[in-house]
Amino acid sequence: MATCPITLSLFEGRGTHSISGLREIHPKLGVLHPLNLTHEEQLKQSRLRADKMSIQGVQPKLSAVLKLKDAAFSIVDSGGRFILKPNPSPFEQVPENEALTMRMAQVANIEVAPHGLVRSIDGGWVYFTKRFDRAGRSGRVHVEDFGQLSGATRLTKYDSSLERVAQIVDTYCTFPVLEKPKLAARLLFAFLTGNEDMHLKNFSLWERDGVASLSPAYDLLNTTIVLENAAEEFALPLKGKKKQLSRKLWIDYYCRERLGLRKKQIQIILNTFQSAVSRWDQLIEASFLSPPKKAQYHEILNERCRRLGIKAYYEQG
Repeated sequence: MATCPITLSLFEGRGTHSISGLREIHPKLGVLHPLNLTHEEQLKQSRLRADKMSIQGVQPKLSAVLKLKDAAFSIVDSGGRFILKPNPSPFEQVPENEALTMRMAQVANIEVAPHGLVRSIDGGWVYFTKRFDRAGRSGRVHVEDFGQLSGATRLTKYDSSLERVAQIVDTYCTFPVLEKPKLAARLLFAFLTGNEDMHLKNFSLWERDGVASLSPAYDLLNTTIVLENAAEEFALPLKGKKKQLSRKLWIDYYCRERLGLRKKQIQIILNTFQSAVSRWDQLIEASFLSPPKKAQYHEILNERCRRLGIKAYYEQG
């Protein structure tokens, strides 16, 4: 039995990925070979191609297509359908962290794009995700991040607030009443999983069939265990605060007052998280993080769950 780097579930058979995991990426994919680049080559290619990518950021990224004939990813300058993220120096286990956290989000009914891990030829992990701003063979889906919608740049993406995030949803979503519960779930999930880097560019809207709504979630990872000594709990302030965020601030102030959610809507979100806790713990253990990183993840998740009134796995029953 082995653990699939896509689903983080055990499977039997040859190869590094389960068939069910591979089918999440492409219905005809039967195996996925390692990326034909070393870690250093990936970082070099990311630097050389940075000005050619439509999606940029601090973390190194590569644009890629999946070649079914070769059963492997191939790096391209344009027309990519996947984004590959090698581990950024000097941090550790970032691809493993993101693959885990995105799978945890999926378990909590948060919409995410297909994603997973693939080996590089020198044995390291590379995180990959399918681009949701592409459609068909050459089509594009209109997507704008909250930085663009609020006039912020990469230099000012932290100069905002969660109140402003709520305003953007109110202003630009076709049906904000439908999007606000989804926004609340994503923000609470980010808090629970130690993601203190949710700046304006980590939220986006997409437009399909004339309807503007929240795009699938992306860039979800536990940055607290990456940075080791994170000074804040959230990138954007909540009622002027970035740390020591309480249930009262999240639930009473933000969800009820700022987003206008009803008590029943909030309870559905919290119940979903409560139901996911045991599976989250299993996923952390099944992940490709090292034992110390797993322990740190468990500790943060359990402490944040208690703060929101969600029973940690070991407290249930």
